[in-house]
Amino acid sequence: MATREEILAQEGLHPDRLPRHVAIIMDGNGRWAQQRGLPRVAGHRRGADAVRIAVEGCRELGIGYLTLYAFSSENWKRPPAEVDDLMGLLRLYLRRELAELHRNDVRVRFIGDRSRLAEDIVSLLTEAERLTEGNSGLTLVIALNYGARDEIVRATRRIAEEVAAGRLRPEQIDEQAYARYLQTADIPDPDLLVRTSGEQRLSNFLLWQSAYTELVFTSTLWPDFSKQSLREAVREFQNRDRRYGASRG
Repeated sequence: MATREEILAQEGLHPDRLPRHVAIIMDGNGRWAQQRGLPRVAGHRRGADAVRIAVEGCRELGIGYLTLYAFSSENWKRPPAEVDDLMGLLRLYLRRELAELHRNDVRVRFIGDRSRLAEDIVSLLTEAERLTEGNSGLTLVIALNYGARDEIVRATRRIAEEVAAGRLRPEQIDEQAYARYLQTADIPDPDLLVRTSGEQRLSNFLLWQSAYTELVFTSTLWPDFSKQSLREAVREFQNRDRRYGASRG
């Protein structure tokens, strides 16, 4: 197996300009299945395999954080049978992959509203976080029943409660203070956000955190996403000139 240094050299990637945090909108499972005359659940199953590949790819490059948009708050609008299939796959993934993630020093985190999830799923999320909380390698953040607008509304409500209780003064509220009330408070903002399947929108994902994130859109359907797909996205990221609003020098 090639070392990190060998992979970076082979791919022409600069080790000092790797994204610290990569976020991915995993899109295209249904279209992948449709193109092959298969039920949508087959695409979701293949998409779960692509999650493992993305995790391994980030670990090989030395990327510190990977956030995956697994299930949005809007996904409940899908047919009940498809939602049930997705939740079943989530159960399967956690039970099948957790031990391996732990062995590989991956810390697992979840963001999103857990109140609508089944009790056994919530227990699996809690156990995954507890088991891996001491790991110091890649942090895998899974956005589950997540919506960025809902996250911002909840943060605003908490801030309003703090002000009403006299624990926070309005003049103390700035961008840094506001970010502390988000679910990603201790996670760096994503440097690179990749969306698969050719769609070019954020779909209510990490809206606050992505203010200066580099966006890469690929026509690759998520089940076909490979380590090479990840490396190509990182290469495009390294070719960008990140100025954060400043003029070109």
